[in-house]
Amino acid sequence: MKIGLDVMGGDNAPEATIGGALLAISELADDDSIVLFGNEEIIKSEIEKQGGKTDDFEIVNASQVIDMGDSPIKAFTNKPDSSISKGFRSLKLGDIDAFSSVGNTGAMVVGSIYSINPIPGIIRPATTSIIPKEDGGSGVLIDVGTNPDTKPDVLYQFGILGSIYAEHVYKIPNPKVGLLNIGSEGEKGNLLTQSTYRLMKGTKDFNFIGNVESRDLYKTGVVDVVVCDGFVGNIVLKQIETMYRMLVKRNLLDDYLKRFNYENYGGTPILGINSTVLIGHGISNNVAIKNMLLLSKDVYHAKIQEKISDAISKFNALKGNNAETE
Repeated sequence: MKIGLDVMGGDNAPEATIGGALLAISELADDDSIVLFGNEEIIKSEIEKQGGKTDDFEIVNASQVIDMGDSPIKAFTNKPDSSISKGFRSLKLGDIDAFSSVGNTGAMVVGSIYSINPIPGIIRPATTSIIPKEDGGSGVLIDVGTNPDTKPDVLYQFGILGSIYAEHVYKIPNPKVGLLNIGSEGEKGNLLTQSTYRLMKGTKDFNFIGNVESRDLYKTGVVDVVVCDGFVGNIVLKQIETMYRMLVKRNLLDDYLKRFNYENYGGTPILGINSTVLIGHGISNNVAIKNMLLLSKDVYHAKIQEKISDAISKFNALKGNNAETE
């Protein structure tokens, strides 16, 4: 497998990205390789500086960088020789099997949609975050910022995406899917959650257990996949990150609380597109980069996009048959 990495993206590039690549290459199988996208001179210099071997990697030179503040769509037009643009080009051509970056998130989403394309039937791709459970297991929060404004049918599809991801990457059998709300009753919440609840209730596309509250996120056995719009999900994620940093400052961590460190997970796949693309936190260090690259291998081999495509095709066919019956 060939795993692509945008070396130039992120607050700590290229030190962290090269450092993460060096850590990852030592843990990957002999038939796996990492392809580095970025300024070739900078990449080679940083590899040697950190005591690595340039021969361990394939390097694709890119003379431009899409910065964090760049407009994603304009950047793809104005910076065709950027590390992100070249990475997506290689992914589209099949020269690499997965592509990861901790750079401009908007550019990664735009590249996924316009270079790779969403799976037919997917309304909007989504991103996730892992929620550590008290018993040592994990749950999935979807969406965490890709779609701040959504509609009920989009959230319904998030239930499908999150369920498939939880089952095939985190090995959770028949995941329990809950809708994040301000109460467990079906009539609670705003118009979006009320309408989504009615749409999800009784579905056979995933194991819907009803509304869940934020206090249920970490409990064992309550819910495995928590569905929400990207606005709410991003607030939840940033609150988790802030609480973790406060606990670190006060030296109040135990084995469970250490699992809230984002470095352990590295990144998230963009679910609902026709390939394997992962994005990570802009402040990622070398450990987070390594774990993002290793996760990209797990997601690729789980054949997530194929399973999502099959599920969405069945859903759309059933919906079409129901419409004809009505």
